[in-house]
Amino acid sequence: MSDIRNNWTHEEVKAIYDLPLLDLVNKAANLHRKHHDSTKMNMNTLISARTGACSQDCKYCAQSARYDTHVKPKKLSLEDVLAEAKIAKENGVKRVCLSSSGRDGNRDDRFDEMAEMITEVKKLGLEVCCTMGMINKEKAKKLAGLGITAVNHNLDTSERYYPSITTTRTYAERLETLANLQEAGISYCSGGILGMGETNEDRIEMLRTLSNQEKHPYNVPLNSLVPVEGTPFFGKETIGIFDMVRAVATARILMPKAVIAFAAGRTHYSQEGQALCFLAGANSIFFGDKLLTVKNMTVNEDQHLLNTLGIVPTRYQELTTLEE
Repeated sequence: MSDIRNNWTHEEVKAIYDLPLLDLVNKAANLHRKHHDSTKMNMNTLISARTGACSQDCKYCAQSARYDTHVKPKKLSLEDVLAEAKIAKENGVKRVCLSSSGRDGNRDDRFDEMAEMITEVKKLGLEVCCTMGMINKEKAKKLAGLGITAVNHNLDTSERYYPSITTTRTYAERLETLANLQEAGISYCSGGILGMGETNEDRIEMLRTLSNQEKHPYNVPLNSLVPVEGTPFFGKETIGIFDMVRAVATARILMPKAVIAFAAGRTHYSQEGQALCFLAGANSIFFGDKLLTVKNMTVNEDQHLLNTLGIVPTRYQELTTLEE
């Protein structure tokens, strides 16, 4: 029987999610080792080409113009982006993700700006992915033509809880963008944020929604909320590491071939806690001292942790080396 399914029921996913934690981790670890090389970790970096001044009201985001946060609007020039990409390459990064704040990636000026950056960063010999808001069918086809490696578009949470996160866009719009990317043949990244006040049922439903896409995400980023002062979610209590482990392990079981990224919020947890997430199937982390608007682990901290665990930084194509 194939490990790959796209027809999970809520009850089936809940049964997995609710397993005794060590049994859950063991099941996920075995599947991880079946489809991936557990001694390898993808390291990538995020470059914020356009930061802040976003019209959306996502309650977790410091880039919203509706909230008074430390983030000031900033736009990088092409030269600035290339300089950061070169530094990332010198530090062993193989993939750069270009981020542009805002809802609508379909605006011709914004799209053309991103297209030029994608083209020029690729010339450095780096893989490039991007996140730029909603993408229609036309723009998805253009991104495919540019040779984009992947496009990020997170679901954030469940459909039920989504209106508690933002009121300026709908869950249906998020799903439409994922459908447009899949139709264009683009690999896509999609995951969510834990610790925004959602229930376990919401986490289960988010993971079920992702695993029931026609094609599983190439990468599933799982973030632990970093509450930023000035946003409505400032002051929320950080979720425990075992909740992160449970989500990572469930994602690994539901989407065995996907890359699972332990993304924002790693600074909340000890090295031992991060290692448990890696054991449960996380095989991608972000390199650099900053992840968009929040602090990330330092380069030296990550190098020390990976060296201690005997994990080698690598590139995406090398991650899925075992049974196909």
